[in-house]
This record gives sequence, structure tokens and C-alpha cells, in this order.
Amino acid sequence: MSLFDDLSKFLENRLEEFLKNNPHLELEALSDQLRKQEEDTLKLIAELQMQERRSQDDILTTAQEIQKWHIRIQKAKAAGREDLAIPAQQKEASLLQEGNEKWGRMQGLQERINQSKELLKKIQQRRQEVQNKALELQKMKTQNQEQQKLYTDKWWDSSSNSNFDDLDAKFRRWETEDELENMKRNMGK
Repeated sequence: MSLFDDLSKFLENRLEEFLKNNPHLELEALSDQLRKQEEDTLKLIAELQMQERRSQDDILTTAQEIQKWHIRIQKAKAAGREDLAIPAQQKEASLLQEGNEKWGRMQGLQERINQSKELLKKIQQRRQEVQNKALELQKMKTQNQEQQKLYTDKWWDSSSNSNFDDLDAKFRRWETEDELENMKRNMGK
């Protein structure tokens, strides 16, 4: 397990170093994650709103039932039919309780919709911040590349003026490659 742990730690360190050296990739991954969260939140809001509409329709149906039984109670009482009025009142009371429960569930849905909309705003703000940071990094990268190009062009101009012969250039290239190979071997240890 020790070898596996060492390898795992090495790979984690290399990944962290890579992301540190390439912050645009980390920002891109974060932006993708935020985009996915935004999509999921939008789907959740749509689903909750659909549930809210169904709940409202259900409450309306229950209210119409309550109204129907209320009229029946009045008719039964007016006709002196207590044998019908009493069970009708129980039915009306049951429907009122059911309606109150449905109303409470609908209010819970509305609260979840509001919370989801707040979350969506926060996600969108964070995503905009990440996009702005990515643009800023891209701008800095472009500026650095331009500065590097100017520096390289100046170096090339000055070195070409000093008239290196071919043998000297070959030795320099070979020495650079050898040094690079040594560095690679040392990193592998």
C-alpha cells in the first residue's frame, strides 16, 4: 500500500501543480460545474412551478367540493333533514381540513421556489465572476505572450548579430537538451 499511497500523493501533487500552472483550466472546470448547477436549478424551479400549478388546481377542486357540500347542508337544514345535514357537515369539515393541508403544501412549494430562485441568482453571479476572472487571465496571458515575443525577438536579433557559428549553435542545443534530460531524470526520482 505504501507504493500506492506514494504514487497517489505524487499524482495529486502533480495535478495541483498543473492546475496552479494552468489556472484557466481550473476556472474552466469551475465554470462547467456552475453551468451544470444552473441547469439543474432551472429544472428544479420548473418542476416546482408545475407542482405548484397542480396544487392550485387541486385546492380549487377541493374548494368547489366544500362549496357544494355547504349548499347541501343548507338545503338539508331548510328541509328539516338532520339525518342528512349532520353527515354533510362532517364531510364539509373533512374537506376543510384537507383543503388546509393542501394549502400548507402549496405554501411549502412556493417557499422552495423562492429559495431555488435565490440559489439560481447566486449561481449566476458566481458564474459571471468566474467568466470575468477567466477573461482577465486570458488577457494577462496574451500580454505575457506579447512581452515574451518581444523579448525573444530582441534576443534573436542580438544573437544573430553576434554571428554564432554552426558548431557553437549545435553545442548549445546539445547542452540544453542534455540539461533538460537530466532535469527529467531528477524529477522522476
